[in-house]
Amino acid sequence: MDDDPIVLKGMRRVLERAGWDTQTEYRAADALVHLKSDTPPDAVIVDYDLGDHTGLVVLQWMRDNLPSTVRILMTGHDDLPLVVAAINRGEAFKILRKPFQHQELLEVLESAFASVERLQKATTERLITAAIQERRALDDCFSSSAMTLALQPITHIEDFSQVIACEALLRPRHARFNNPIQLLLAVERHNRMLELGDHVFRLAKSAATGLDAGLQLFVNLHPLQLGDPARLERGIQGLVPFADHVTFEITERSRLQDIDHWEASVALLQDAGFSLAVDDLGAGYSALTILADLQPQYIKLDMSLVRAIDQSPRKQRLIQLLVTFGEATAASVIAEGVETEEERAALVDCGIRLVQGYLSGAPVIRA
Repeated sequence: MDDDPIVLKGMRRVLERAGWDTQTEYRAADALVHLKSDTPPDAVIVDYDLGDHTGLVVLQWMRDNLPSTVRILMTGHDDLPLVVAAINRGEAFKILRKPFQHQELLEVLESAFASVERLQKATTERLITAAIQERRALDDCFSSSAMTLALQPITHIEDFSQVIACEALLRPRHARFNNPIQLLLAVERHNRMLELGDHVFRLAKSAATGLDAGLQLFVNLHPLQLGDPARLERGIQGLVPFADHVTFEITERSRLQDIDHWEASVALLQDAGFSLAVDDLGAGYSALTILADLQPQYIKLDMSLVRAIDQSPRKQRLIQLLVTFGEATAASVIAEGVETEEERAALVDCGIRLVQGYLSGAPVIRA
């Protein structure tokens, strides 16, 4: 790309003699149109001075959208800070100083490809090293006491002292994983979600053993666990003696129809005497389907429905309808994420009787 036709013609001749298929443009706007619509090029050579913009406009767009394409900045300026800044920002891999000999053009192009190859190799090595370190940290997490459960109360909406259940929330205690999201993302990257599920079952057994009489323990199930009924059956054996007091939460974000054998897994849980809850209702796209398929004993409304409900008549009407549905199907409706007195008051008016959130009680790790 250069706004000088003579320069473009000479470069094209040199590159095509060297075996390159080439395309030339005079203006940055035209170049961007081609870059956005055509197959990405292996390399671009862009002059700093173009007719409508500086060449950096093109290189900046390519850095963000075509990062693997080799980018070379041509310039006849002796502006060293400009050149250094372009390289530091990752806009250009190499600089081609004008005027240049034909051989210089080919050498800079060859050198740029070599630089990119070295960069990609180094990046790959770093990623491999990071993955190995993360896998070792997970091994340590699973083999030590670095994971525990925090229990958050589910209470009557008008009397927070009347606790009817507790949800078991995973809490890592490991130097590498500072919060549950970090741990879950690492577990998913290494395809160890089923292993984590088995670990949670063991922690839940300990929590159920120490739970006050009459309270339900809510335990989250990952959708992948529903796809392996045999492993699920083995995993829940320690909880079977507490089945009357354990409810498994299945998130509405999961598409049950996309999970093989989910029906067998659900039947297994129900036959063993466990209760079921639909979690995060309102956060996904299959609310009616999952309610019909699971016929849960509990319906947990996602916090996105609860947040600022006192200011949203439409949300209030929707929750009223869900409460009516729960009453018709003998399912208790629980509002999650309740944090303000205004939200609580609005939920009372909607007919909600059970709540979970920081207003009624924060998660607590039991010793």
